[in-house]
Amino acid sequence: MNLRYIYIVLFLLIGCNQQTKTVFTETDIKIIPKPQELTLNEGSFIFNADTKFVVTSDIQLQAAQILVNQFKIAADLDLGITKEQPESNFLVLKDNSNLSPEAYTLTVNNDNVIIEAFKLNGFVYGIESVRQLLPVAIESQTVVSNVQWEIPNVKISDAPRYKWRGLMLDVSRHFFDKEYVKKTIDRLAYLKMNTLHLHLVDDQGWRIEIKKYPKLTEVGGFRVDHEDKHWNARPAKEGEKAAYGGFYTQEDIKEIVAHAQSRGITVVPEIEMPAHVMSAIASYPYLSCFETPISVPSGGVWPITEIYCPGKESTFEFLEDVLIEVMELFPSKYIHVGGDEATKTNWKKCPHCKARMKSEGLKNVEELQSYFIKRMERFISSKGRVLIGWDEILEGGLAPGATVMSWRGVKGGLEASEQGHDVVMTPGTHCYFDHYQGPQDAEPAAWGGYLPLSKVYEFDPVVEGMTEEQAKHVLGGQANLWAEYIPTTDQSEYMIFPRIAALSETLWSSKEERDWNEFTTRIIPMFDRFEAMGINYAKSIYTIREEAIVDEKTGNVSVSLSNEIKGSDIRYVLDEADLETDAIKYEKPIQITKTTTIKAAYFENDKPVGAVFEKTFKYHKAVGKKVTYNTEVNNRYQGTGETTQVNVLRGTKNFHDGQWQAWLGNDMEVIIDLEVAAEVSKVSVGALENQGPGIYFPTKVEVWLSDDGETYTEAGSMERLFKATGDATLKDFVVKFDAQKARYVKVKATNLKQTPTGGGVFLFVDEIIVE
Repeated sequence: MNLRYIYIVLFLLIGCNQQTKTVFTETDIKIIPKPQELTLNEGSFIFNADTKFVVTSDIQLQAAQILVNQFKIAADLDLGITKEQPESNFLVLKDNSNLSPEAYTLTVNNDNVIIEAFKLNGFVYGIESVRQLLPVAIESQTVVSNVQWEIPNVKISDAPRYKWRGLMLDVSRHFFDKEYVKKTIDRLAYLKMNTLHLHLVDDQGWRIEIKKYPKLTEVGGFRVDHEDKHWNARPAKEGEKAAYGGFYTQEDIKEIVAHAQSRGITVVPEIEMPAHVMSAIASYPYLSCFETPISVPSGGVWPITEIYCPGKESTFEFLEDVLIEVMELFPSKYIHVGGDEATKTNWKKCPHCKARMKSEGLKNVEELQSYFIKRMERFISSKGRVLIGWDEILEGGLAPGATVMSWRGVKGGLEASEQGHDVVMTPGTHCYFDHYQGPQDAEPAAWGGYLPLSKVYEFDPVVEGMTEEQAKHVLGGQANLWAEYIPTTDQSEYMIFPRIAALSETLWSSKEERDWNEFTTRIIPMFDRFEAMGINYAKSIYTIREEAIVDEKTGNVSVSLSNEIKGSDIRYVLDEADLETDAIKYEKPIQITKTTTIKAAYFENDKPVGAVFEKTFKYHKAVGKKVTYNTEVNNRYQGTGETTQVNVLRGTKNFHDGQWQAWLGNDMEVIIDLEVAAEVSKVSVGALENQGPGIYFPTKVEVWLSDDGETYTEAGSMERLFKATGDATLKDFVVKFDAQKARYVKVKATNLKQTPTGGGVFLFVDEIIVE
C-alpha cells in the first residue's frame, strides 16, 4: 500500500468522525436563573462516549453524578469518572477557596469544561448550568438518538443574591409520598434553589413519625375521606372511617434529607404550634385546654379554637420530646414552629392558662402566646438551632434569636428587621402559589387570589421603607404552596411550575439585570425542558385575558385581548368561524354591537397554544335600561354600579372581578324599566356558586311583569333545591313563559339565607337577560 493511499484513508476516516459544530449566539443561551456574568466565545464543546468527568473529592463526585446519570438516561452514555485529568475531552471540577459557598465559575473550551467552586452548592449549580446549555433532549426520561450533545464556549461567573431561596410544600392538607418530595428536590436544585420547607403538621394531618408518641401518626395521620366535597364543606359524621392520609417514617425522612443534602438543599421542618394542631389533639386530647375529644378534620376549620394549652407543663414536655426527635432527623439550622392564626378563645377561659398568666405576670393572651414562643425558642436555641415562625410570633414580643417569615404582606418583615431579627420574605401577594395563575374560569380550583407568572417576577425581598441595616437582615424569600386545593402531585406540579422558575431568578439574579420581556424569551423554551422532564407545568402565560368596556350611551362593547407575553401572536374569530383555519390577527380592540361570541388563542407556528378563550356578549331587551333596586346590594360587591345587571358584561368564577353584585342574607329584588312596552317571554338570572366562601345559588327565581310599574302580575318562576358542591360554578337560571307585552320587569331571586353549618349566605348575580 503506497503512502498516498494511506493519507487518503486517514483523511477520510478523520473526516467521517469529525462532527460539524454549531455556531452559537447569545440568544441560544437560556439559563434560568440568569447568571450574574456571562461571556460567549467562539467554538463549542461536544460530549461523547469518551468524555471523562474529573473529580478529586466526594462533594465534586456528588455534583458530577447528577449530569453523568442524566447522560445515561437520555443518551445511554456511560461517561467515565476519574481523578486523572486527560489531555482533552473532559469536564473537570476544581476547588477554589476564593469563591463564596454558593458561587461557581464555568469555563467551556473546545477541548474541556472547567467548573470551579468552593462548596457542594457551587459545584451543583455549575453542573446545572451545563445541563441547561445542553440540548433539551438531555432532560428526556428515555434514550434519545441522533443528538449532538454540544454546548457553547462560555465564561460564566455566578453567585446568588440571597442565601434563602425556598419552596414550602404543605404535605399535611394533602399528603405527597417521599418520591415526589425527592423529585421536587431535584427540580429545585435545577433552578438553583436551596431550601425545601416541609409543612409537616396541621389540623388535617400529622405527617412525621414520632416514636415516643405513636398515636400522632396512627390517629393524627388519617382523616375521613371527603375529597369529593369542597374543602370548606366537609363535616365528618360520627362513625365514618378515617381512610385518607399517610405519613413519613423516620427512615423516609432520613432518605429525603440525604437526597436533599446531595443536591445542596436544606430541608426545614415545620412543626406547628400553638395552633393548627387538631391532628395532635385528636391523638392526645390532654394537650388542649379542656381535653375535649375531637377527630382529625377532613377540611377547613375556622376559627381554630382547639389549640395547645400553654398553661400545662405536659404540653411543653410533649413539644420538647417531639422536637428532640425532629432535630435528630433534620440537620437544618432552622426549626419552624408555625405560630400563626391562633384563636385564643379557650385560653381566656382555661384555668391552667389563667394560672400561667398570673404566675408569669402576663397581662393578656397575646403575651401568653409570646411566652409560649419565647419558651420554645429557648429550648430550640439550647440545642444549637434557630427558631423561625410566621410573622404572628412578633405579637407580644419576640426572643432576640428568632427569625421571622413574613407572609401577611411585608409589614412583618419591616417590623422584624427593624427590631434586628432576620427575616424571610414570603408575602401572599407574590409568593403564595396556591393562588390562581390565570383567569379563574380557565384554571383548576385554587384557594383564591391571583398570582400570574409576571407578578411573581416582580417580587423582591427588600421592600420600600427598609433601611440598609434592615436589608442586611433579609435572608431571602420563598414560595408557599398550601395544599387545601392540591389533591394530587400533578396539581402540585401545575401550581409550582413555571412560577418557581420566575421566583428563582428574583432571588438569584441582579435586580438591575432582570427584565420581564427578556425573561419570557428564556422561560418559554424552558417549557420544552419541563415537558421532557414529565412536569405537568401550567401554560397560563399564554391564556387570553379580556377587558371589556361598555359605552353607557350606545351600549356598544369594546373588547381588548392580551396575555402575559408582549407582542403575542393572538388571533380570534367571531361566532361560528373556525379558530384554526379562519383566525384573524388581533391588533386592536374588537367592537361589539350585537350578540357575538369571541374565540381567541395565542398562536405559535400557526397553531393555537394553551387554553382557548371563548366568551359570548349577549345583547337583550334590557341592555342599558334603568334598574331600581328594592333590596340593598352588599357594599363590598357593588359591581360596576346601577347598570351592572344590564350591561352585557358577564362575571367570572373570580367573584372579585368587579362584575358581580351580591346580597348577603337577603333576597335580590330589582325592577327593570324597558322604557316602552315590549314582548317578553324569557328572563335569565346569571349567578355564581362557590360554597367554600359562602356563595350559594338562589333557591327560587320569580318574574313579574307590569305596564305601569304599580300593578304586577307573576309571569313565571322556577325553583332549585340546595345541593352541596365542591367547585365554583356559573349558571343562568331561566324562567320561560308565554309571550306578554310589558314595560316593567320585576325579578326576585331568593337567598338560601343560611349555610348548612349556620353561616351567612351570599347571593351573587352578574346579569339579568330579558328576551
